[in-house]
Amino acid sequence: MKDFSGKRILITGGLGFIGSSLAIKLLDLGSKVEIYDGLIKNLGGNIYNIKPIKSRVKVTIANLSDTKKIARSVSEKDYIFNLAGTLSHIDSMQNPFLDLQINCQDQLCLLESCRKYNPKVKIIFAGTRNQYGKALYLPVDEKHIQEPTDINGINSIAAEKYHFLYSRIYGIKAVSLRMTNTYGPRHQMNHPKQGVLNWFIRLLIEGKTVKLFGDGSQIRDINYIEDVVDALLLAANSRNTNGQAYNLGGSPVTLKEFVKKAIKILGYGRYKIIKFPLKRKSIEIGNYVADVKKIKEELGWQPRVTIEEGLRKTFDYYLAHRKYYWQ
Repeated sequence: MKDFSGKRILITGGLGFIGSSLAIKLLDLGSKVEIYDGLIKNLGGNIYNIKPIKSRVKVTIANLSDTKKIARSVSEKDYIFNLAGTLSHIDSMQNPFLDLQINCQDQLCLLESCRKYNPKVKIIFAGTRNQYGKALYLPVDEKHIQEPTDINGINSIAAEKYHFLYSRIYGIKAVSLRMTNTYGPRHQMNHPKQGVLNWFIRLLIEGKTVKLFGDGSQIRDINYIEDVVDALLLAANSRNTNGQAYNLGGSPVTLKEFVKKAIKILGYGRYKIIKFPLKRKSIEIGNYVADVKKIKEELGWQPRVTIEEGLRKTFDYYLAHRKYYWQ
């Protein structure tokens, strides 16, 4: 990762879970990092996430739709890690126009600023497994049809396609990593709308019962945060990734198995099976396992952190810092 020494980096959504973890890693690699975050309520931005690096990083608090601020921020950057967005499936159905604003219109504002002020930049975009919808076959490769079950997935497809269009037409280098369920330190812990795994962890820490919908046998392909950060850096580091999309994934596990492992490591906890709520069942994707052959063969990436190791690190972090993450 020597290529990042001295490089000028912008991380949108940089006060969030993945963005802050990436910022810490990039500073260790000698990069000059600016964090850009709107701190939109309930989307996961948390100033405490960057406590270890606060004095070494520039922070801009603004939405991507703030054309003057985003124009200044994209200027002269070598890389933009575009992690800004919302991932809530439920919220996208209840408030589709907000999802459209954040995941589409704001993305176009960023890309237009790059076109005008920094067309040579490389953008690493955070896509999502939700773009695929219900799997027709497993594991899901990058050629799988994209037929989302909710508005968030549709808008994520559109945002990814905006990036690739600007890459083809204007020469802005772009790559998309279609991320799966990611867990670990610095994730927001106040609701399950942006990922249930860390929500399960909070409930267990509090001694509350984890409620699993259906029979708990739904399979999810999960990644620990450190592996996701490594994938982002590898995608940025390679010229061959321009215009490409890559799946992330690696540790398929049922939700029940994940909770059982968490209980064993924590030393206490309980769960129960409940009926699927109608509003959740209508957008449930079923089992999902990603095919990571492409990123493994082309970039040499593969997940290295086991579920057990990741859970230990996650519990250790929140047991020490919970007051900064619990409302």
